[in-house]
Amino acid sequence: MKFAIQSKEDVLSENVKKQMERYFQDFQIEMDEENPDIVVSIGGDGTLLQAFHRYQHRIKETAFVGVHTGHLGFYADWLSTEIDKLAEAIARNPFEIVEYPLLEVLIRYRDGEDSRFIALNECTIKSKGGTLVLDIQMKNKYFETFRGDGLCVSTPTGSTAYNKALGGAIIHPTIEAFQVTEMASINNRVFRTIGSPLILPKHHTCLIHPNGDTDFQITLDHLSLDEENIQSIQFRVADEKVRFVRFRPFPFWNRVRDAFVADDNRGI
Repeated sequence: MKFAIQSKEDVLSENVKKQMERYFQDFQIEMDEENPDIVVSIGGDGTLLQAFHRYQHRIKETAFVGVHTGHLGFYADWLSTEIDKLAEAIARNPFEIVEYPLLEVLIRYRDGEDSRFIALNECTIKSKGGTLVLDIQMKNKYFETFRGDGLCVSTPTGSTAYNKALGGAIIHPTIEAFQVTEMASINNRVFRTIGSPLILPKHHTCLIHPNGDTDFQITLDHLSLDEENIQSIQFRVADEKVRFVRFRPFPFWNRVRDAFVADDNRGI
C-alpha cells in the first residue's frame, strides 16, 4: 500500500499532514508521491480537486480520501481530529471503493486539432468579451441558440457546487449523468432558450458551436483556460470514473442536509 498527501498548505493542514505522515510511518505504509494507491487530501473540496487533477493520469489505480480542516466538504469524510483512526483504518481494515462519474470535455479547433479533458465538478464556458452566443446540439440534433453569460456543465458530484448556485438540480453521485445549466440567458420576444437546467444520461452528448468568432474563457474545476479558434466543444459522461475510499457510511443526503439545511430549521 502506497500513499501520497495533498495539503491545502495552511498552518493547520500542514500540521495534520505531518501527523498523518508519522502515523503512516508507524504502520509501515510507504510514501510514494508519484504512484500512490491512496491519496489523502487535507483541506477542503478545493484541495481534493487539486489532488484529482494532479493524479488524473492514475485515475484507474488511485483512490482518494478527504480530511477537512475547515468547513465540512462534500469530498471529506474525516475530521482533522480523526487522522489516527484514518491511518489505522487504511493500515488494518478492509475498505470499500466507490466510483462516481466524471465529465468528458472534448474541444475541437478549426485547425483540426483537439484537446480532451475530464472534470470532477464542472466545466464552465464564457466569452472573454460580450454576450456568449452558441448553437447547442443534443444527440447531434439542433436544440437551441443560447445567448447569455455562459453555461455550466456539471457532474453529479459537482451538482452541489457552482451548478446549485445557478439554480441547477442536485443529483445523487451514483447516477451516470451530466447537467447543463444556463448563466443569465437572454429571454425575450426575440430570443428564447429553454431556461431550465437539462440533465442528460450517459448515452447522450451535448455539442456546442460558437456562433461567430469567439474567444472563450473555460474552467475545468479550479483550472482556467483561455481558448480561441474553437470549432466545437462536446460534453458527455466520461468513460473514466473517480474512485473514493470508504471506511464508514456517510450518506450523500446527510452531506446535503449538513451543508445547506440549518439545524435550527428542524421541526418548523
